[in-house]
Amino acid sequence: MKPSRPEYSCPDDAADRRAVAPIICYPVDALPQPDLTAYRAARDGWVQLFETIIPPRDAACFEVPAGHFFRITSTDGPQVGDLNLWSADLSAHFYSGKTRALHGTHLSTGDRMWSNLPDLRPLATITDDTLDWYGFDEWGGSVHDVIGTRCDPYTHALLSGGGQYHHCCHSNLTRALARARNMPLHQAEAFIHDVLNVFMCTGFTRDTGQYFMKASPVRPGDYLEFFAETDLLAALSACPGGDCAGQHSSDAAQCHPLLVQVFKPMTPPAGWTGPASNPYDRSHGAGI
Repeated sequence: MKPSRPEYSCPDDAADRRAVAPIICYPVDALPQPDLTAYRAARDGWVQLFETIIPPRDAACFEVPAGHFFRITSTDGPQVGDLNLWSADLSAHFYSGKTRALHGTHLSTGDRMWSNLPDLRPLATITDDTLDWYGFDEWGGSVHDVIGTRCDPYTHALLSGGGQYHHCCHSNLTRALARARNMPLHQAEAFIHDVLNVFMCTGFTRDTGQYFMKASPVRPGDYLEFFAETDLLAALSACPGGDCAGQHSSDAAQCHPLLVQVFKPMTPPAGWTGPASNPYDRSHGAGI
């Protein structure tokens, strides 16, 4: 983090340099916008194909065919979840960094979850968010972030003097993928990536720029809903931090299950087609 007492003195024009207005790096006005009216109309008459309960401090995988919806719902009490998404063949995965650059630090209705390079295509679109009322609080906190990476046993060991804790979300997701695709753990672990922190309330402190968490405002019955733009394999971990109000990655926090449901619409959303290949020619300037 930035030093509280810098070693170097300010230049005479420091105030002018700090006063330079920011520029949005990736303006998204040119991005095709999802037709939320068509997506939501497609829910009429949908049929639930599948549901599973994600146990506290554990994870599970589930599949979502292209053109289907899935929901993550809080059931018994406040609980956050860490979500990984892959194309069904595992050739592409959710790219939280680029999603953050395009849509901001926290996602909500209409935002898309983009895949890694070189595809950079939408894997899923958020179609409903019962926590959109929260907005940003006085500390700059909000819900459903793409700034935290996922709790993991390596950071836990680093910060606890070598402590071994096996129910961090990274480990939960690793076990879930290993079970779902019959992989050894070391092979599955290589596919685990930065997450969408579902229901988690987070931000950056204004004085030090540190990542913070606070009690999630999620209530039983709240959900985050997605539309699968392509055939997906997903993994969701019910974080060992519970609602992340205090302790993180431990057995002390009160934790609750999460409900996952997959729905098949009677017909696809009007005008919907699967995502096209990214238009970049991948020549990378060779031969120029």
